[in-house]
Amino acid sequence: SEDPKNEHLRELEGAKERLTLWEADLLDYNSLGRAISGCHGVFHAACPEQMLRPAVDGTKNVITAASAAKVRRVVFTSSVGAVYMDANRSTDVVMDESYWSDLEYCKDTKNWYCYGKTVAEQTAWKLAKELAVDLVAVNPVVVLGPLLQSSVNASSVHILKYLAGWVNTYANAVQGYVHVRDVARAHVLVFEAQSASGRYLCVDSVIHRGEVVDILAEMFPEYPLPTKCSDEKNPRAKPHKFNCQKLKELGLEFTPVKQCLYETVKSLQEKGHLVTLPNKQH
Repeated sequence: SEDPKNEHLRELEGAKERLTLWEADLLDYNSLGRAISGCHGVFHAACPEQMLRPAVDGTKNVITAASAAKVRRVVFTSSVGAVYMDANRSTDVVMDESYWSDLEYCKDTKNWYCYGKTVAEQTAWKLAKELAVDLVAVNPVVVLGPLLQSSVNASSVHILKYLAGWVNTYANAVQGYVHVRDVARAHVLVFEAQSASGRYLCVDSVIHRGEVVDILAEMFPEYPLPTKCSDEKNPRAKPHKFNCQKLKELGLEFTPVKQCLYETVKSLQEKGHLVTLPNKQH
């Protein structure tokens, strides 16, 4: 389809020779079957705004179509949202791939994003087992770095709001970050490595929002970054701990979070979402 929102894909290196775009609807099994037929592998990448039904039924359709087409491996983009949500888990616990979010806790806290991610990934594993599909999952945190598309995505809004002066405080919360290139590389590594199996946590670091604004203020002092936390009463939220040894053993080296944030801001400036201000005279 000649949808202008796909233009950035056509401009990728080698796209003229090696990229074909197929129109498919996750809820339309036949459209997926046509796209997947003849493929060696399928990457089922996540859409952040997914609602529960497309997340679960779409996953079922992709894995069923992949099984019918006898693809070698399906790489499923899950999320750390399917890993860390559990009221009874201390932040001192170092989580690895064996940890799952607690669905009841997701429901109680109305965290439908984590609920959906968990149900979708559990569905994927159950069906892959039934159909004997070789499935590998990648579980990233919030993905930062340069934007390919011209519109702003949810992850960049998360940074943009601090720089654009939309908020005058930051939340007493922590967030995990990883560079988009590291996530892409993780998908390639788990697809190509014959030995790859199971889930792969994909996290560079988990830091407090206060640390995010400090890093941004250090690199881009010209922007009106918030200096106060919206919650001065409670102790500072502690970061979750993740062990990403599995991906590192496949050869992935993570980009440091400072560089992720720097490249995100530079990209927002280049795409015109953020006015480039002259550095304040100190």
